Amino acid sequence: MIATLIFAILAALVLWHFYTYYTYSPQTRDGKIRADVIALASDVSGRIDSVAVADNQVVSKGDLLFTVDKARLQNALQSANAAVATARATLASAEREARRYAALDGVVSAQDRDLRRTAAQEARAQLESAIASRDLAQINLDRAEVRSPVNGIVTNFQLRPGAYATAGQPVMALVDRDSYYVAGYFEETKLSHIRPGTHASIKLMGEDEELTGHVEGLSAGVEDSERGTGADSMLADVNPTFNWVRLAQRVPVRIAIDTVPKDVMLVAGRTASVTLIDDTDEQEQQS
Repeated sequence: MIATLIFAILAALVLWHFYTYYTYSPQTRDGKIRADVIALASDVSGRIDSVAVADNQVVSKGDLLFTVDKARLQNALQSANAAVATARATLASAEREARRYAALDGVVSAQDRDLRRTAAQEARAQLESAIASRDLAQINLDRAEVRSPVNGIVTNFQLRPGAYATAGQPVMALVDRDSYYVAGYFEETKLSHIRPGTHASIKLMGEDEELTGHVEGLSAGVEDSERGTGADSMLADVNPTFNWVRLAQRVPVRIAIDTVPKDVMLVAGRTASVTLIDDTDEQEQQS
């Protein structure tokens, strides 16, 4: 009987330990590797001339990715340069006429002199407009070469020469290699133990080695699925139902990755388990 009682007490203590650990300790198995994904689009419309990268290729900031219809854009720049030259000649002629009529004070009417001055001002405005159009043509030609804005990895890439690119419409995705982090979804009962700067141990599914990191911050809010807005009112429409088993809300916590083992591959979307380590607990373990 004594042995049975001792065994029951030990079992209760173990169960209580597991309950408190999984309920209040700052750890979660619900974590994901995240990264910034850039949807790249061309600033100009046209056919793809050449593609300089392949799927899953690692690129550096400034590397050429693809080019768009450079021949047509070069022709547009030459036409704009010709328009600027014509506008300069027109302005020079208009200014000569204005000076000639200004010197004929008393010979020609004031109205004729005003007309020549107005013509010179209009020619100057046309020159400025032609210069602006030429600058825009130069910008379009420069941006016909689409380059990587970050150190990244080309992913889900299907772009081929000859395809048509529409300005502003994404044609490829680029994962920023410098933006990897872990999003840990911690239950609200554990938030009292989570502070910015807290050290974190990260274990990826299928990996034996651990990553280390630290807490950068907590989400400021999560969606309330029990609350909406009435169709004919701006007042809150709260669902009156109540469940006897209440599940703790999960709050996203952003965790920066400090060290990555050499053989561990970071892939956005991988599953991670995160355990936060209090500084005082860490010091006690080291001592």
